[in-house]
Amino acid sequence: MAKQLNLLSTGKVIATALHTEMEQSYLEYAMSVIVGRALPDVRDGLKPVHRRILYAMHELGLTPDRPYRKCARVVGDVLGKYHPHGDQAVYDALVRLVQSFSSRYPLLDGHGNFGSVDNDPPAAMRYTETRLAGVANQTLLEEIGESTVDFIGNFDNSQQEPTVLPAQLPILLLNGCSGIAVGMATNIPPHNLGEVVDALIALIDRPHMEAEDLRTFIPGPDFPTGGEIIGTEGIAEAYATGRGSITVRGIAQFEESQPGKGRHRRTAIVITELPFQVNKAGLIEKTATLINAGKIEGIADLRDESDRDGMRVVIELKREAQPEQVLEQLYRQTALQSNFGVITLAIVNGQPRQLPLKELLQEFLRFREDTLIRRYRHDLDRAQGRIDIVEGLLRALENLDALVDILRHAPDGSAAKQTLQERFSLDDRQSDAILGMPMRRLTGLEQQNLRSEFEELTQQIRQLNQLLGDRKELLKTLKQDLRALKRKYGDARRTRIETAVPEKLVPLSPPEENEPVQVELSQRGYIRWIGSSSRARRRETLERSEQLQEVSQDLPLYTGKALLSEQLLVFTASGKAYAVNLADIPGSSGRDRGTPLVTLLSDSAHGEEVVAQFLPSDYADADRFVFLTRQGRFKWLAKADFTELTARGLSAIKLKDDDQLQFAIPATADMEVAIATSTGRLARFPLLEVPEMGRPALGNQVLRLLRQEVLVGLAAVSDRTDILLLSRQGYAKRLPIGSARLGHPGGLGTPLVQFAKKTDALIAMIALQPEGDLLVTTDRDRMAVVVPQSLPLATKEGAGTLWLKLKAGEQLVSAFPL
Repeated sequence: MAKQLNLLSTGKVIATALHTEMEQSYLEYAMSVIVGRALPDVRDGLKPVHRRILYAMHELGLTPDRPYRKCARVVGDVLGKYHPHGDQAVYDALVRLVQSFSSRYPLLDGHGNFGSVDNDPPAAMRYTETRLAGVANQTLLEEIGESTVDFIGNFDNSQQEPTVLPAQLPILLLNGCSGIAVGMATNIPPHNLGEVVDALIALIDRPHMEAEDLRTFIPGPDFPTGGEIIGTEGIAEAYATGRGSITVRGIAQFEESQPGKGRHRRTAIVITELPFQVNKAGLIEKTATLINAGKIEGIADLRDESDRDGMRVVIELKREAQPEQVLEQLYRQTALQSNFGVITLAIVNGQPRQLPLKELLQEFLRFREDTLIRRYRHDLDRAQGRIDIVEGLLRALENLDALVDILRHAPDGSAAKQTLQERFSLDDRQSDAILGMPMRRLTGLEQQNLRSEFEELTQQIRQLNQLLGDRKELLKTLKQDLRALKRKYGDARRTRIETAVPEKLVPLSPPEENEPVQVELSQRGYIRWIGSSSRARRRETLERSEQLQEVSQDLPLYTGKALLSEQLLVFTASGKAYAVNLADIPGSSGRDRGTPLVTLLSDSAHGEEVVAQFLPSDYADADRFVFLTRQGRFKWLAKADFTELTARGLSAIKLKDDDQLQFAIPATADMEVAIATSTGRLARFPLLEVPEMGRPALGNQVLRLLRQEVLVGLAAVSDRTDILLLSRQGYAKRLPIGSARLGHPGGLGTPLVQFAKKTDALIAMIALQPEGDLLVTTDRDRMAVVVPQSLPLATKEGAGTLWLKLKAGEQLVSAFPL
């Protein structure tokens, strides 16, 4: 600190050069701002205000399983105990911890209005409520009470606060950070949790990895608002040096729209994702200003159609406009394309340092290792203290008669304590524990509990000594913890990365009248068509493999060829049929994922689940459609009933209030029907044994379901068909349909699977084609494309072949023929 002038006590004036005093004072002020306000700590990735907010909420007990508490209460605690600054500054920091568009993994869970991507202000702190998010509670505060970090006095030494939180994940990389200090600034982009964990584990195994090697695990930032990174040069520079510039674009696609009856179709640019920290309302206002000033030409209308389901900014173009040229103007003149300047500056050992990616990860691993050592030493001291007491209690209980005799004849407690120490070689803590022991400890059950506790403590001490004495074992535990956190909090990447600057977006021109198009429906319900002669990039697909993979892209689930003049027949869970004109589906350039299929149906069908969809080629050889509900009601209708559908749709089957249509398939009169249940039963009967019924009818009850039994498959088969049965735990059986006896509607069916575990159940029954793959998915968003014909034929005895290797607790949830 600078020397203080003490004029009153001494009456002397100390001569000090002005430039010296200014230099010293300004340096201290700058370091105070740098360390105490603006820059994050590399260890927990937090600025002091964020750390104090989280710790204050931890002290208030605002865990994820507790009710929300007013933000004003939290801000008041932070101000009064740890952070004597403006209340609005603290509230603004709290709000950013809640906003899902500001933080990749929000550390707080909010209730109320916390602002929007349109830069709408949050409600006042007296209205909003908050509590800790699960990721913050577990990864930042779970170990706070285990002597893992140092504590210091607060501003008036009335409270203790942690100097750093015992972070189990590098929050600095996961959520990023921005801050302006004195003479320096930081701007760190957010990243994907799963990718960062993979990089940490790889760095533990191979400490000499270079930045280029780490990029195989962390290809680039992953912004909460999605977007697309153009080129990888800026990423490489930022990761290698700690400073670089990354070009980020919003996601735009072309759609064809029909403004009104009798009017020509127009092309519209639809923006569904924006670059990180771009204000949507500001972007629209800026675009409108440029249009009015004549700096962007070719735009007829601009509107915001965003809702709770996602962002959608529609820019409708004039007939003569060239869409790709208009989009290039938007990229060039608006924030639809922005540069993110990366400056990886953080506090390391009390000083600001610019860190490349590898050094940042190494600093975190070094801190995490130190934290684990302190935690295990604390656990070891506590276990050793406890085992010492338990050992003394057991020693006394083994000499119970002598113990009672000493206590009976001792004049007071001090004399009894001294006699116990001399007789049984006990220390002070052991003798105090014996004298304070309640009488129930003398029972046989309590003595057995003490012996069990002694054995558990002995085992715990052995494990802790092994962890503290063997660094390899310690690092193995660290990796196990990281993998567990990845399984719990990891998610798919949101930001796409283009390895090179992409070509201009070019909308698809409509194909010739007789030229077929390829229609694709994705897993998430998006539909599009691609001209067969188009050079557009197709969606990525999985390679055939029986190894499940984590997949982030929206894979095509259904494909077929048709003419644009034809219709797609759609059946929904409400039992209604709709026809969608393929000409109404926007064409795709290969970059966009298409349009939600349900939005092309009538308004009454919005929000419904699509059960099945068929192009004319899918049912060209069929003469009827077969329907099966969740409760086992069965019905078929002639194909001719669905030739002239209106926009209102057509009721295919009447349903009870608690029932839904589950399956719809095309068939011919000479075919048989196979129905499978989750318990491994398969019912098989001729289709014509079920009489024809009218459209308003409920249908026949062809199968009675047992308690907790559900239907998993419906297929039209012949006597030469093979079927595939797939269970939730990865077992599969390929059987000839003849394995199930031919019965009648309403029968019990034939058991075809004896499950290896009682918790197992069927999830799918599929009639196999001579060729064709199968896409299987799990409840952890892992997928695989497999070849069912590779399975050998089995008999109806046994559980089948363990076909897919699942992780602990993972289950298969669906299977779709491709």
